[in-house]
Amino acid sequence: MNPQVYVTRPLPGPALNRLKNIADVDVNPHEQTLTKEELIRALQGKTAVISLLTDVIDKEVIDACPSLKVISNYAVGFNNIDVVAARARGISVCITPGILTDATADLTFALILTLTRHIIEADHFTRSGQFQGFSPSLFLGSSLAGKTLGIIGMGRIGEAVAKRALAFNMKIDYYNRSPKKHPDYQAQSLEYLLRESDIVSLHLAYSPELRHLIGEKELTYMRSEAYLINTARGPLIDEKALVHALQGKHIKGAGLDVFEDEPRLTPGLNSLTNVVLLPHIGSATVETREKMAEIAVDNLIAVLEGRKPHAEV
Repeated sequence: MNPQVYVTRPLPGPALNRLKNIADVDVNPHEQTLTKEELIRALQGKTAVISLLTDVIDKEVIDACPSLKVISNYAVGFNNIDVVAARARGISVCITPGILTDATADLTFALILTLTRHIIEADHFTRSGQFQGFSPSLFLGSSLAGKTLGIIGMGRIGEAVAKRALAFNMKIDYYNRSPKKHPDYQAQSLEYLLRESDIVSLHLAYSPELRHLIGEKELTYMRSEAYLINTARGPLIDEKALVHALQGKHIKGAGLDVFEDEPRLTPGLNSLTNVVLLPHIGSATVETREKMAEIAVDNLIAVLEGRKPHAEV
């Protein structure tokens, strides 16, 4: 009998066709997250699942699905999965690291440029027919050259953002649990980085102890002309405190691709003009998303065949 595999969302690219050659594959056809009850029902009798970060696979789900052997997460993170409970049941948990580095770094800089050059406001201004010709004072933004970019979390994505910042002649400070030696980047304390940076960008993997790493106190450290960027995980920022800081112009602006209680927006965020809100598209390039699907399938097949997967938690 073929392995029984469930995929919680349609995936881009041809990778699932390869999986269908060795397994019976059932795909949720809807572009929406399953409830816990729906997920448990869907996983009955299934050997493996390809899940998304939005799929909460906790101990209750794991205990209710005794045939499950592999959880292949279509993501670099795994905070949606109770890894301890999975290991206790002998279930392999796999991820897709290193694939979305460049796409996420590109989007980070897209947010930086959008904020510092008032791209969205200028677009709305032009579309609404208000543009009457060149003006020396129209939508004056900020140059990046000579400014300080503070990177919180100097992993793969943080380093990719730093490399891009160097091309813009920016000074780079960073905060990381384990400082790294690099001639172009300077390790700093978190408080120093927040106080001295013109732009602060978050690039940490999420864990419960990092919830609200950037809260009311940390936001008061930041300059009134500074911007905050988050393309990492929503709960790293206390969004109520962020809304207050943006409303009071305690910081100049923010660019968010992820949210604390995604997809729900914290009240007040969507009415602010000094924040750019994106629908979690950090890895949303055709090349990246298709490669993620390939690795998720590779991981799953490797475990089913008794081989070492590309990346196991």
